[in-house]
Amino acid sequence: MGRRLVITIMHEQNLRCLIRIKKHDRVHQNEVYIQDNLLNRDFNAQAPNQKWLSDTTVLTYGLNDEYQVRLSGVLDLYGRRLIATCIGETETTDLVVATFKKAFKNNNAPHVMIHTDRGAAYTSRRFCRYIERKGAVKSMSRPATPCDNSPMERWWNDFKLRWMESHPRPQTLKQLKKLVADGVTYFNQEVRSSKREWKTPDEFFYDYKITA
Repeated sequence: MGRRLVITIMHEQNLRCLIRIKKHDRVHQNEVYIQDNLLNRDFNAQAPNQKWLSDTTVLTYGLNDEYQVRLSGVLDLYGRRLIATCIGETETTDLVVATFKKAFKNNNAPHVMIHTDRGAAYTSRRFCRYIERKGAVKSMSRPATPCDNSPMERWWNDFKLRWMESHPRPQTLKQLKKLVADGVTYFNQEVRSSKREWKTPDEFFYDYKITA
């Protein structure tokens, strides 16, 4: 059956062809901003501000944990020191950019390597251009491979198990923010490890600054 005959029959029968509009996948839209895994699980750092990891994690508050927020963080691999945090309703570009603005404000890191997963916030044009303007090198985990960012994942896990779950459930967002801030201070200033010569992350960091 020829094309003209099909068109004639459709007109006679008052038929219309429905065209399905293709939906654009967010990952495909951001594909140009996906980077290779340059870190390649080399989690050793010889000095502060050489390698930063970043991720977000879910926290809850309220009488029955009915409210949920995202905690965004930046971890310096030198001493596993958490150098910046922000809390938002969801994982958005605004949230992660705000977190890195804090990190860069408090740390001189012109050529730092920044490693993240491939979440939409981290592959957004705004975030990647912000990182480029800072002169940083971007690295990303392979798809569905959390081990590529394991020190960050481990930090979140320890933070929740050793801090959040050992304190009363926060009832308000204000209480949650204070609990998080106190917890970050605790991990940076109190927790010692043999990998840091039994120093805290802050001690390890400032001892380097003194001897450098």
